[in-house]
Amino acid sequence: MMSKYEPLWQYLQNNGSQILQLSYEEIETVLGFPIDHSFLNAKKEAVAFGYTVGKISMKEKHVTFHKEK
Repeated sequence: MMSKYEPLWQYLQNNGSQILQLSYEEIETVLGFPIDHSFLNAKKEAVAFGYTVGKISMKEKHVTFHKEK
């Protein structure tokens, strides 16, 4: 079963940056919907695409992703 966040993980994988910071708005553009609390449970899925979810800033409204080595 595909996660609703899979387009985001594929976006990260295609980007290939070591560190990538995306605003909530950018993430919403990639996904087609705003992230919500389910994102916290889904963030472990990013590992399968070579990334870990780093800092999630509620105040600054961005998420930092780190490429696995």
